[in-house]
Amino acid sequence: MQDEIINRVAQSGLIQISPADYLPTGERILLDIKPWLFQEIILKEKDFREYIKSCNWQQYNQKYVAVHCTADAIIPTWAYMIISSALESVAAKIFFGTIENMEEFLATENIRNTDFEKFRNQRVVIKGCSDYAFSPAVYMLLTEKLRPVAKSILFGEPCSTVPVFKAK
Repeated sequence: MQDEIINRVAQSGLIQISPADYLPTGERILLDIKPWLFQEIILKEKDFREYIKSCNWQQYNQKYVAVHCTADAIIPTWAYMIISSALESVAAKIFFGTIENMEEFLATENIRNTDFEKFRNQRVVIKGCSDYAFSPAVYMLLTEKLRPVAKSILFGEPCSTVPVFKAK
């Protein structure tokens, strides 16, 4: 007779969440303005404005757009403002920086706007592994939001966790 395999993790009552759970769905695009620069190092206002006018902004329709310049160039602030003005009516969200920076911002924004009451008196595991590399700031924010309501907060995977907080 074989012993029945029991999934103790499933029976533990642990609720697993991840910072990635707080990312909105939708396509992400990096808009690198390096090709818009003269010799990929100098922004010429006249040429830049012409590119802005001729760009097909619909390609960014309802997408999350991270605006960045991979060239080691000095880009005036007004240039980013003009890009933002052009994207505002089409993009789902506009962000200055890399896609990784944008993902962290989006997760943080959604965590701040989430009601964590559904975790009241629950044992919560904040997943440590994800498809995204979140900074400790995101994990700290999740802990801050969960601590007033959760029975306990753990970090890691349900089979191997590190205790973070336990209500008295």
